[in-house]
Amino acid sequence: MRHPLILTLCLAGTVGLSACDKMRGQNEVDRALSAVNAVDENNLSDIMLTVADPNEAVTYFTRSVKDNPDRIDLQRGLATSLIRANRTTEAVPVWKKVVEHPEATNDDRVDLADALIRTGAWAEADKVLDSVPPTFETFKRYRLEAMVADSNQEWKKADSFYEVAVGLTTRPAGVLNNWGYSKLTRGDFAEAERLFSDSIRNDDKLFTAKNNLVLARGAQRNYTLPVIPMTQVERAQLLHTLGLSAVKQGDVTTGKGLLREAIDTHPQHFEAAVRSLRALEANATN
Repeated sequence: MRHPLILTLCLAGTVGLSACDKMRGQNEVDRALSAVNAVDENNLSDIMLTVADPNEAVTYFTRSVKDNPDRIDLQRGLATSLIRANRTTEAVPVWKKVVEHPEATNDDRVDLADALIRTGAWAEADKVLDSVPPTFETFKRYRLEAMVADSNQEWKKADSFYEVAVGLTTRPAGVLNNWGYSKLTRGDFAEAERLFSDSIRNDDKLFTAKNNLVLARGAQRNYTLPVIPMTQVERAQLLHTLGLSAVKQGDVTTGKGLLREAIDTHPQHFEAAVRSLRALEANATN
């Protein structure tokens, strides 16, 4: 009579072990799937923050934040996507929410300051930057500090911040252009010309710096184009800028000549230069 009982116990044990094995296997599968989903989600978030259409990214992160309201990485993604989509007014409250999160970093505070500057809230941006410890030294922080100092006409501070920012990046063209524009607005045309030239040396495709360089030269009544890389269209546009600068300086005849050269140089019809020249000629006739 013992044998059936032992057989029953063995069968029960086998069934129990089989159930445990199934449960263990299911847990391992669930963990593996969770890991795969996490990797896929991170990859998708990276794609949304880089190559995806900015408004599509906003939709994705809006939905993700709704499903996971406590996740700071998704809130950052939404704020960043709104900036990429040029929806800065909407981005500010999202960045503020990020900064209030327990896991917020100094980078988040700098990004909030950036969003505030984009909306013209300079005083508030200044306060946010003041809340960042001075030991937190990044290119973006110092670039924003320089811009805020510029807005407050604190020129020595601005120059100091720009200089530090240039030293903290391998691509200084943009900040050199900003620094040059700051010098241009102060009337320091020679120094502005030097900084714009440095900017172009670092990025010869930055047309804004090329145009600003021509403005700095024109302000010094130097009406020759600088020796820099330029396309035919860019050459025409720069001649147009130089012509208008000459007119502003009172050198109207020189300005007209430069505008005519701009029209002749452009490979297509240069409507802006044509209008400028017609306006000058009509004014002279009257």
